[in-house]
Amino acid sequence: LSVVHSRGKTAYVLFGGRSYMPPSERTTEKWNCMVDCPPQIYLIDLEFGCCSAHALPELTDGQSFHLALAREDCVYFLGGHIASTDCRPPRLFRLHVELLLGSPLLSCEILNDGLSITSAIVTPIGPAHEYIILGGYQSDSQKRMMCTYIALDDVGIHMEPREPPEWSSEISQSRTWFGGTLEKGSALIIIPSGTNPTPTDAHHLYQLGFQQGGDGEDITQT
Repeated sequence: LSVVHSRGKTAYVLFGGRSYMPPSERTTEKWNCMVDCPPQIYLIDLEFGCCSAHALPELTDGQSFHLALAREDCVYFLGGHIASTDCRPPRLFRLHVELLLGSPLLSCEILNDGLSITSAIVTPIGPAHEYIILGGYQSDSQKRMMCTYIALDDVGIHMEPREPPEWSSEISQSRTWFGGTLEKGSALIIIPSGTNPTPTDAHHLYQLGFQQGGDGEDITQT
């Protein structure tokens, strides 16, 4: 969920995700198959306990595993995976939400310079609305090893590549990784252990710290 603020009101935005294939379309071979949810924006108002669905012409495909970053009345959707075509297009959308009296007004803009990325970690750093993106995947068989700095302001979204830490051999050679944000400026990366006779459920844990200085961000790995 993303939180938007407009005209003194607050609402929650939900987009993307997957569900099981509708019962009418299931076969024995595809009984438990997952499909992308319809490309609709769901706007949730907790004050009045209501939810509305909005279809926008710019959103033609459902997607999952993307990033959503919000500032004031805008939400940026970055990357994502489309199940129907099994691809990770370098997409970037900006959703603008006006919480008008009566009916909300939503508009969407397709921006250039998106990232082909899924399942990444977003860690806040520095002042409000500054982030480091790390981890995730560029394809089914390729991890995304670079880091990206993102800042949101009144103008829009700004992205710059950042040098990653010197990844350990376990991280570099692992096909799978996942994790999340621990706190501001800190993230956790987990990889399954591939060493025998290590138990199959054993994992390696790595903590990454981000320190912002005059020359940019300093990324450390422990």
